[in-house]
Amino acid sequence: MATEVTVPTLGESVTEATIGEWLKQPGDAVAADEPIASLETDKVAVEVPSPVAGVIAEHKVAVGDTVEVGSLLAIVEEGGAPAAKGEDAGRAAKQREEGKEDQEEAAAPAASSDSSVTMSPAVRRAVIEHGVDPTTIKGTGKDGRLTKEDVVAAAKAKDAAPASTQTATSAPAPAPAAKGERREERVKMTRLRQTIAKRLKGAQEEAALLTTFNDCDMTAVIEAREAYKDLFAKKHGIKLGFMSFFAKAACLALKDVPSVNAKLDGDEIVYHDYVDVSVAVSAPNGLVVPVVRSVDQMSFAEVELAIAGYGNKAKEGTLTMQDMQGGTFTISNGGVFGSLMSTPIINPPQSAVLGLHRIEDRPVAVNGEVVIRPMMYLALSYDHRIIDGREAVTALKIMKEAIEDPMRMLIDL
Repeated sequence: MATEVTVPTLGESVTEATIGEWLKQPGDAVAADEPIASLETDKVAVEVPSPVAGVIAEHKVAVGDTVEVGSLLAIVEEGGAPAAKGEDAGRAAKQREEGKEDQEEAAAPAASSDSSVTMSPAVRRAVIEHGVDPTTIKGTGKDGRLTKEDVVAAAKAKDAAPASTQTATSAPAPAPAAKGERREERVKMTRLRQTIAKRLKGAQEEAALLTTFNDCDMTAVIEAREAYKDLFAKKHGIKLGFMSFFAKAACLALKDVPSVNAKLDGDEIVYHDYVDVSVAVSAPNGLVVPVVRSVDQMSFAEVELAIAGYGNKAKEGTLTMQDMQGGTFTISNGGVFGSLMSTPIINPPQSAVLGLHRIEDRPVAVNGEVVIRPMMYLALSYDHRIIDGREAVTALKIMKEAIEDPMRMLIDL
């Protein structure tokens, strides 16, 4: 019996998606609820499960095609291999059988591993670029899938290995480009990347963007982390990071300057009495901003656990629409990549974003003396249509003072 697999409901206001990759090919066996395809929406990647156990009979769309909710994706033949369902399925089944025989004859140690490693387009390009064998890499993504980070790490390990450890059976390295040769590669933008581009450009065109800067002495926070990191990790099972300090400092500032936590809706300004912080997280397909809700009601440990959870979900590609919706204020930490200073762009319909940067020792004047302190530049970009310069500067100053004297966050100053 043939069963149709259709595009599931993708979330509020999301009506279409792009076929990111097929996780199962025609002729492949599939269990009930096992993912067979990955769809890329304008926010997250969504896996499509098989409604029944059986064998993939055929694909109805190709990778890169745009599909709408409810449209037909594939046909699954329940129970077993499809009978006379076309030459493609027959060839696929034959190829699998031949591959199985070859593995049995070879009896190699690697025969127990899956020879058809599922890879996303980004991972596939990384494999080609770095010249590594994907079957020798242990994936850290969902269900053991490879991520781009896995490929890069394997390539670095391969480069670091002494030349003497390379065996005669190693695959030959890709031939280097001839001197003077100029190459180009055209890669279609993913739906997520297209949406990021449109939203960021739209923010520039719609909002009256302005950025104010300040620098922050990180001494007190660094000393607090050093003093309590072991006790904190033992009690809460998570490391005490910088993000929880800045999230709580932001709550303090947004409470005193509510316009920074507001949004523009038509000719009305909507003020929020809660703080939902969007945290910019790097994912394999681009930057995503999951939302940590009610941060003003959370403890430091709860904030750290929530951010770490979203980071893992982003790496595994399991973020949901609900994880991404909402948010009243954004924190983006470019410092983890080494950024000294930047002008972040707001995440509409929000009105402000805090940019964090790298910490570096710099000479500063303290009580009339020049001393070396760990300093960080802070940047607050804001929509000047609803936030005045005085309010933006005041909010950033409150955050700076809370970081330099964390006791303020405990006694609400």
